[in-house]
Amino acid sequence: MLKNNMAKILILIFSIIGACPITGLHAQDTGLLTLDSLIIRVETTYPDVLKYENRIQAYASKAEGATALMPPTFSAGISRFPYNLMMLNEEGPMNQSGLMFTLEQMITNPQKRNAKKEYYQSLGAVEQQRAEWTKNELRTAAKLYYYQRQIAASKLKILNESEQLLSLLIVTAEDRYTYNQTELTTIYKARAKMEELKNMRLMQEGIITESNIVINTLLNRDINTTFSIDTALVLKDYKAVQDTFSRSDIKAMTGLIETMRNEQKYMASFSKPDFGVQVQHMQMFGMENQFSIMGMITIPIAPWSSKMYKSGIASAQYEIKSMQKEVESMQLMAQRMQAEKLAMLQYTVRQLTNYQDNIIPSFEKNMDANLLAYRQNKGDFFVLLDAWEMLLMKKMEKQDVWAQVLKLQAEYEYETERK
Repeated sequence: MLKNNMAKILILIFSIIGACPITGLHAQDTGLLTLDSLIIRVETTYPDVLKYENRIQAYASKAEGATALMPPTFSAGISRFPYNLMMLNEEGPMNQSGLMFTLEQMITNPQKRNAKKEYYQSLGAVEQQRAEWTKNELRTAAKLYYYQRQIAASKLKILNESEQLLSLLIVTAEDRYTYNQTELTTIYKARAKMEELKNMRLMQEGIITESNIVINTLLNRDINTTFSIDTALVLKDYKAVQDTFSRSDIKAMTGLIETMRNEQKYMASFSKPDFGVQVQHMQMFGMENQFSIMGMITIPIAPWSSKMYKSGIASAQYEIKSMQKEVESMQLMAQRMQAEKLAMLQYTVRQLTNYQDNIIPSFEKNMDANLLAYRQNKGDFFVLLDAWEMLLMKKMEKQDVWAQVLKLQAEYEYETERK
């Protein structure tokens, strides 16, 4: 289920990245963009959502016209016209020729019309649930790339702080080298670390650019539009597995079952007769004018015609049973994924807490102790550089754990359809 569900999101993300920029727009700084405002705008402006609104209106229009009757039929022509045209001048029963005008109206059985209306209405309800699930997929894509930019911004801040500290350490080491208190090889190693920091910074800047492109595309605007984000990382407290029956994708499948039942009901209505009325007026040439009124009724119970709707009803019943099993499977997989994501989230949060409370403070103390020893000429620059590198690595690892927490949080919200 995770592969299937997340594959849809990956397809959506790749389609977003490959989308062309909107012409006629120019990049401009739109100010602060919060995650909540991003989600609201995506749900109301993205074309994938708007297309469902049109589909819903289309089915509503079909439902409105489902109860309409067939148009009346008018026909006109000559009746009992003789080959011997001389007989047209005779008056009497031998001259039965004349003009015939016929008006016919078929009246579809009301049960059939109502069943067709309910069928289209149920299709509209299914599209509504599909629209809600598409919003859920778009929300997840927006969250993932918003979190990705947040983590990249946090890493950039760490890299900048580490670069400033390393720059000071290099200057100090170069001063001490003149007094033979630092090895030249260690200074070169520190300079190489400085260049590595530049590559790491470029990587994070590239991630931010990628995130901006996706977010701007989700907002249906120029991909070069600049904006700022809320850099505060928010960890939500999820402890209970949510009921899966309220998920829109499962509701959509349940709605399809109801649609199939309505289609079955519509097929069964073909066993009901349709009615009709026919009025004829005959403008006679050789005798008094005449008219006739006839009523009509179809006979759908005839064996050669009943096979059509009976086989359709049986086929629909098998389809319903198949979809019911599919709903059961979807519910089981959803429950499994929700429990799995929640468990992984809780364990990853514990890792994050360990980084915050124990790992990072310990490496900071190690860095402070080595820095103090180096200032007092009791420490070695190589050891100090190693302490600096380990502290940087652990800070970056902490951000990676943050990224995993936010990713799992977004995936859990996807599985539970939380906003």
